[in-house]
Amino acid sequence: MPLTSSKAKWLVTGGAGFIGSHLVETLLREGQQVTALDSLVTGYQKNLDDAVKRAGGDASSRFTFIKGDITSLETCQAACAGVDYVLHQAALGSVPRSIALPLDSHRANVDGFVNMLIAARDAKVKRFVFASSSSVYGDDPTLPKVESRTGRVLSPYAATKHINEVYASVFERTYGLQTIGLRYFNVFGPRQDPNGAYAAVIPRWMAALLAGQPCLINGDGSTSRDFCFVANAVQANLRAALTQVPGATDQLYNVAVGGKTSLLELYELIRARLSQQRPAIAKLEPTFQPFRPGDIKDSQADITKAQEKLGYAPTHTVAQGLHELVAYVAGGS
Repeated sequence: MPLTSSKAKWLVTGGAGFIGSHLVETLLREGQQVTALDSLVTGYQKNLDDAVKRAGGDASSRFTFIKGDITSLETCQAACAGVDYVLHQAALGSVPRSIALPLDSHRANVDGFVNMLIAARDAKVKRFVFASSSSVYGDDPTLPKVESRTGRVLSPYAATKHINEVYASVFERTYGLQTIGLRYFNVFGPRQDPNGAYAAVIPRWMAALLAGQPCLINGDGSTSRDFCFVANAVQANLRAALTQVPGATDQLYNVAVGGKTSLLELYELIRARLSQQRPAIAKLEPTFQPFRPGDIKDSQADITKAQEKLGYAPTHTVAQGLHELVAYVAGGS
């Protein structure tokens, strides 16, 4: 989306990560001044290099990278100096990782989050937009998910994101720092890491199929998700930062497409796309393993609130997003 704001200074935490690097790229392409803060623990320098290169023009002269950790208040304060808008993406993701390492998740996702709120407040940032998660809906069975109704969270990761939402609301009401939380629903796209035990399903499956290896499906394949292409998440962040609709802040919004795709359906979509380039992939069948603890069985978003208050309008369906992702991977990018 073209920015309606004049040139501003933006801080993207977790800027070397998957979603963060796409935010950096889009903001630079729109002529903005951008600082990325990242510890490079789960993010990659190559993501930033690719983002700046793709932004083109004089992007590199408007970009600053700070290697640092949000668990340091001093680092957060230095990064927020002179900033107009914060897009806070930095976090230690993954439900399984949080179950294995709850202290690590809390330190990054709660302690680091409060540090960023304090730094943004003290720097008099205009607005603080942060990444929350659909995991906060927990065991509530209602579909589609509506922001006002959540259940009991099922993992330490979900607990940290719920705590983020509470703290953000408190900082707006107590200190006047405008905050907006975005509950991401299974975002996917280019630069998403396919490696490691905690890799997301789409890049992991694509890497396996391209290597001629079987894909692992947790459960019987009926588990469903509202898969959301990264361009939709970028749009939601920018609209959240710039919306002037009364009552739009101190709010939470679902960021998704509003659809529901089972893991088996997703597998067929990915296999069909990749087999157009490598026919042998069409013969590969998935293997199944037990359902993963801490995961939600079904997830689908109601995006009405984001449409009404942010002007959010998804540009990519799951199929359209996969088409772009496969083209990106096939191009060797």
